[in-house]
Amino acid sequence: MPVPVPQQRSVPAAETSHGDLTLLVIEDDPAGTTITVPELSAAAGTRVRIRTARNLTEAARLLTDDVDCILLDLALPVTGSDSGPGDGPVSARAVELAALTHVLRIAPLHAVLALTAEDDPELAAEAVRVGAQDYLFRGELDARVLSRAIRYAVERKRADMAQHQLTESRLRAQENARLERGLLPTPLLDGSGLSFAARYRPGRSRALLGGDFYDVVRTPDGTVHAMIGDVCGHGPDEAALGVELRIAWRALTLAGLCGDELLSTLQQVLEHERQSEEIFATLCTVDIAPDGRRAGLCLAGHPAPLLARHGRPAGLLPYEDGGPALGLLPRARWPRRQVELGGAWSLMMYTDGLIEGRVGTGGSERLGQDGMVAMVNGRLEQGLAGEELLEAAVAEVRELNGGELTDDVAVLLLGRDPERIRRGGGSAPRSRPASSVVARPLGAQRPPL
Repeated sequence: MPVPVPQQRSVPAAETSHGDLTLLVIEDDPAGTTITVPELSAAAGTRVRIRTARNLTEAARLLTDDVDCILLDLALPVTGSDSGPGDGPVSARAVELAALTHVLRIAPLHAVLALTAEDDPELAAEAVRVGAQDYLFRGELDARVLSRAIRYAVERKRADMAQHQLTESRLRAQENARLERGLLPTPLLDGSGLSFAARYRPGRSRALLGGDFYDVVRTPDGTVHAMIGDVCGHGPDEAALGVELRIAWRALTLAGLCGDELLSTLQQVLEHERQSEEIFATLCTVDIAPDGRRAGLCLAGHPAPLLARHGRPAGLLPYEDGGPALGLLPRARWPRRQVELGGAWSLMMYTDGLIEGRVGTGGSERLGQDGMVAMVNGRLEQGLAGEELLEAAVAEVRELNGGELTDDVAVLLLGRDPERIRRGGGSAPRSRPASSVVARPLGAQRPPL
């Protein structure tokens, strides 16, 4: 028996009300009046619109976005034009399911009900395994059964699509995490005798990379070069540009460039890679002499590092001679300033995300550099150093802000302890490329940072 439903004029989606259902019946002989539209509508509890197609070609024309469910007769003949490209001999079961396979290919977002003979339950079960949401037997078909099956098929299809999208989203997130983790820096400090710790917190939700970037390398002459920077903005484009600038800085540093020559070249990289002329980046570079007692400092619109010598409070390095941020002036210059570090010291470099958090009643004020210096000195008085110091500093900034910081935060800490070096402490370990803190203790006695 054919599916007993009459053919009906399709109604545009704009004319339907909330809860209406549209059923597309694909059957080569749709004649019959056993189940009428009013009966089906009454059983479904809402208006049901029915479209009928005699073959798969006609079904493709009637298949629009407002169709909620497809009722397919598995016995529908499949012509050569509908069967798709041939891949050699096919099984008898594949021939029986050829119509269903074609419908699933042309209607991947629609719920599908398979209609089959009552004496072939194996074919019906195979149809569900292939992709149909449910099956119906001809002998049991009535308005109540059909309306319930339509509702079930539609909801199951929605659940399947939601699960599929969730799985794809998780896979993309995992792949992005692997990619971003591989782009985080691995400082090269072997043989330097310096300790290293870093803290990195992207402002973007569920991201590992932000517009902030940093790196530390030791060149063959024994000089340790450290850099920290910030691309304006917080999106993935800014994160990608930050990675490009970091990699370019490392390549240029290992090639022997430093100071104004290096920053001028980085500005050219920025100008060629940025999405618009409004994008700029701040940068702070420090090159520490092989003996570890002095350093050269260059600032490109970036906050000055914090230096603490043994037994003294931490204070900011001079910042009056700094140059503009990269990308603002075409022929800018960045003077290099010589800084005396001393024998035992710690140097903290950071991005403005650490100092721009809100503080005070109602969050009307920002922490600022003075507030950061006072906060760090307070932690030093508690005996914190290295990893513990950075963790506590970032946690306190979040607490003062009243919640998560919206800006990216990067902080790195370099230190020199002659006593540890004499005891054979060696150089800092290769840090793991992760957003958590990586550090080596700065010594048995409390160091300045």
